[in-house]
Amino acid sequence: MENLNFSLEKANALNKGTLMGHLNIEYTELHKGKVVAKMPVNETTLQPDGIVHGGANLALAETVAGLGSALIVDLKKTAVRGAQVSANHVGSTGKGTVIATATIIHEGAYTHVWNVNIKDKNDKLLSTCRITNVIVKRQ
Repeated sequence: MENLNFSLEKANALNKGTLMGHLNIEYTELHKGKVVAKMPVNETTLQPDGIVHGGANLALAETVAGLGSALIVDLKKTAVRGAQVSANHVGSTGKGTVIATATIIHEGAYTHVWNVNIKDKNDKLLSTCRITNVIVKRQ
């Protein structure tokens, strides 16, 4: 791990008692500039039509991009805040697991822009998202 000695275990432990924990999001890969996580498609992530809720996918996308930025910055001096989220939902699934892969496309001093693709276990694209994080100084 590049920053703060983050391990998968430590990163996943941070999710307990949060929205990420409620959605059962689990990080599977952590690298500088790339984060991968999975989320089950079940009663906590479905919409009434029986497919994964677009909002659950957005929460997953913002989660991986947020941790990605946290791995790059000095969290003792700065904090990461989501500033903009957009997505195109191009597919759907009603079972299994979805996998989000976040890749940084702009690493500035004050903003990070991430592309996040969410796919099913068969590599079918479900959502493609763009996340902008703002890097702010801690008080």
